[in-house]
Amino acid sequence: MLVVNTLDVDINGTPILRDIGLEIKAGEIVGLIGRNGAGKTTFLRSLMGLLPIRGGKLIFEGDGIESLPGYRRAHMGIGYMPEDRRLVPEMTAEENILVPVWSTNIQGHEDRLAWIYKIIPECKVFRSMAATSLSGGQQKLVALARALMVGQRLLLLDEPTEGIAPVLALRMGEILASLKKEGVSIIIAESNDAHVADVIDRTYVIERGSIVTA
Repeated sequence: MLVVNTLDVDINGTPILRDIGLEIKAGEIVGLIGRNGAGKTTFLRSLMGLLPIRGGKLIFEGDGIESLPGYRRAHMGIGYMPEDRRLVPEMTAEENILVPVWSTNIQGHEDRLAWIYKIIPECKVFRSMAATSLSGGQQKLVALARALMVGQRLLLLDEPTEGIAPVLALRMGEILASLKKEGVSIIIAESNDAHVADVIDRTYVIERGSIVTA
């Protein structure tokens, strides 16, 4: 589904990622594990088109996407959940989930939303609540649901269990297991795989901007 070859990324002239290689097959869940500052977020943002790359190839379902802007990648079925959630505070939980619908003109989103509420029923319970009234863990669930609105082929999840209560971290692991059964392809970036080890098919370890084991 996705093949990354010799990816190099600089930020303000400083090399951050060097010669990154990674691949994920359809229906597979791959872990990208590394401590803070290792380059995990830069990698996911580069895949989503939010950061320019200096060199390398990004092949998604047979097509090179390295020159495509982020919104085009969303149209191709790639969804991104940032570590800091990035919810719009003035909106309700459901409105935040629907933001990708308004920005990409998704057709048949009602069925997609109903499917998401089946996978993450918590989001349906607090769908009318303001985003700012939700706990950090609840906001992570909303951010995941929002990524799923466009991430019909590939999900990029940045630290989905980081900084939330243990019970919600376990719940996140259960949701990811459900998505795996549904055949969703996912790249999970985490500092450690404590809460997601059971759902990960393969793991890449990243240190100082380079893959050290796979």
